[in-house]
Amino acid sequence: MEKRLFLAVVLSLMVLVSWSALAPKPQKIATQRVATTNSADLGLQAVALPQKEALSVAEAVPALAVTPEAEIPFSHEKIDLTFLEQQAAIKDVVFKSYQNYKFPLKNGFSLGDKKIFSKESATSKTIAFSYKDRELKITKRFIFSNSLYTIGLEVEIQNISGAPIKLDLPLVLGVMDFKPKSIDVTYLNVTVGTKEKTLQENGKKDLTFENVNYLALRDRYFCAIVQTEDNKAAAFIHKLSAEESEVGIIMRQLTIIPGLPQTFKFNIYLGPQALQTINSFNTGASAVINYGMFDFFAQIILQALEFFYRLVHNWGWAIILLSLLVYLVCLPLTLKQMRSMKEMQVLAPKVEAIRAKYKDNPHKMNQEVMALYKEHKVNPLGGCLPMLLQMPILFALYQVLMRSVALRGADFLWIKDLSMPDRLFTLPQSIPVMGNEINILPILMTVGMFVQQKLSMVSSSSSSAEQQKIMMIVMPVMFLVFFYHLPSGLVLYWVINSALMLAYQLKVSRSK
Repeated sequence: MEKRLFLAVVLSLMVLVSWSALAPKPQKIATQRVATTNSADLGLQAVALPQKEALSVAEAVPALAVTPEAEIPFSHEKIDLTFLEQQAAIKDVVFKSYQNYKFPLKNGFSLGDKKIFSKESATSKTIAFSYKDRELKITKRFIFSNSLYTIGLEVEIQNISGAPIKLDLPLVLGVMDFKPKSIDVTYLNVTVGTKEKTLQENGKKDLTFENVNYLALRDRYFCAIVQTEDNKAAAFIHKLSAEESEVGIIMRQLTIIPGLPQTFKFNIYLGPQALQTINSFNTGASAVINYGMFDFFAQIILQALEFFYRLVHNWGWAIILLSLLVYLVCLPLTLKQMRSMKEMQVLAPKVEAIRAKYKDNPHKMNQEVMALYKEHKVNPLGGCLPMLLQMPILFALYQVLMRSVALRGADFLWIKDLSMPDRLFTLPQSIPVMGNEINILPILMTVGMFVQQKLSMVSSSSSSAEQQKIMMIVMPVMFLVFFYHLPSGLVLYWVINSALMLAYQLKVSRSK
């Protein structure tokens, strides 16, 4: 029975991790939905006024011939940006401190899809774009602060006509691109902070949200967050096609009086999904860092890893200390498991006698076996309890390794990246399971599991002994197949935990 439960636990873990890697992320928090958006919902249509026909910022622009978009490079501190001049938008951001990781936005912080702006000025900390027609003059200024990853955006609108103009002001945060066929697409997500709750959306449906405090767009490691200074904006997700969705905020029903310029200010965060840096921007926006189903456990594990990292200054050693901590917490259960296994080995001859006596009556046989276990206070399922407790920890650690930018590229001993397989060297040709990579940690884990299985074998009749011998081989091989291409940090955690359990098991075996 213990073997069957153990197998069920392993298969469940395999399903969970496979689902996390391949399936679209679920909407973790119940969403506040309103009417489906269309172009009118996004503020691209104006509200009529008696004094003058109203218009939106996008509609104020005359149609232009399609020309190649002019790109303007801009560098500040630890980021390099590419601006699209005619949209006064950010095409992408390169984070120089993170192996030049490129975070694409396509048309981030544009006011619409018209190519209307031209560069007005640029300094080491600012870049400005302007547009002017017979009714409106619009100036956009990106102001880079001394605080890393924080940008101020000012949109100044002047009414140069003779009558008030009422318009909506949309600000596109960026475009979600679902076309690439890779695991990274599964991490694309939208976080909406409203006055009532925090919402998580996958961005594949048209939605609008009212009373928005902030809006965030993220990929696997980095994010873009925007908030208005008065927190009176609405937010939208608008499907551009089956493979792209536009995300942004909109300020509705703005009245621009002639001769009275109005400046609308936005605070922007363009940076890693790191709790400390996001909290320095907006403490409420830390909900952007979300690890899905096991978010609660993942946040605790991440905090523990960061604590250990501050002590040892290496993520590999931090994972080892985490494994040691979990082992110590689970030690009482492990001791109980070992005692239970030892008692079952003692009772094995009596169990075999019962099975032989009631071989034609399985129901009676199970009753007698369980009565024997109860009499000697042995729990046949006790051996699987530590494994059950490890499941949420394993899955949460997997999510942390896959999504935490701090662990991206973190090395340890021969391991170049703890978020990837340890890959000691590659072979010229592929072989089953391993491919063309030789990963040492999964192999060490498999050897350790084989020894553990052998030590925990219970003396029994020939038929049961054969079953145990099969499981002694099958279980380590299953784990080898399952763990071989997983992040090396996860395998390192499991190897250390298994090694500690094996050491104690050897001590128990010698004391028999």
